[in-house]
Amino acid sequence: MSLLPLAVLLFVGSALATSNRIVGGEETSIEKYPYIVQVEGYTTFNGHWNQVCGANILLKDWILSAAHCFEGWTYRPEYRRIRAGTTYRSEGGVVHYVDYEVNHPEYRKVSRFDADINIVKLSTPLVWNPVIQRATIVAQGYELPDNAAVVHAGWGDTSFDGVASRVLRHVELYTINNILCRDRYKLLPGTNVVTPNMICAGLLDIGGRDACQGDSGGPLYAGGIVVGIVSWGHTCANATFPGISTKVSSYTDWITKNAR
Repeated sequence: MSLLPLAVLLFVGSALATSNRIVGGEETSIEKYPYIVQVEGYTTFNGHWNQVCGANILLKDWILSAAHCFEGWTYRPEYRRIRAGTTYRSEGGVVHYVDYEVNHPEYRKVSRFDADINIVKLSTPLVWNPVIQRATIVAQGYELPDNAAVVHAGWGDTSFDGVASRVLRHVELYTINNILCRDRYKLLPGTNVVTPNMICAGLLDIGGRDACQGDSGGPLYAGGIVVGIVSWGHTCANATFPGISTKVSSYTDWITKNAR
């Protein structure tokens, strides 16, 4: 599995110089992000498959996603599959079914979305080609600086409670201080807590750029490196409450030990 040395990320520049975002974003193509895949879920009442989350390719038979995309009272591994190698939501590319998932053992222990990360074993291996490639994940323990340029990509809703995008989209935004983000979320009722294992990103006090429903489990990139996994937030593209991703660098050692 490819890992990026800590020193390299210190010099990562803007990964997307001109963009508006997934909520507020621009269309892009799988050729730019060959390591992103769609997670599709099976709906028992109508027998349909629909894109529900995103993920990144780790190895030919392993992907990296969010634990909350692979849980619930109706969840079974056979009710999830991935679609790789396509720009379009629920169209084209190749489909591979899920064998089993490994949610992080600390998931939901400290707070509802702490350790919201998992690795997923595919029933059949992917075949590398120009639009299906493995991702590079950040090194264990690396801390992104505040106000670093990062990028979301996915097929999720283009507004809160809106409509999913047919075409892969991407957006540039900026990391926000974890303590400031935690204090903002304390203003909301409920038990969701921002922990040090999370990355907050957006345009603070401006809003308009974020991941949204359907982007969960998908990437937060810095210079093309996977540094975060889309996890949760208050609505989408909110000016006061930034979107939150799981910090991959808290779990890199666990990922590389278990996805093999």
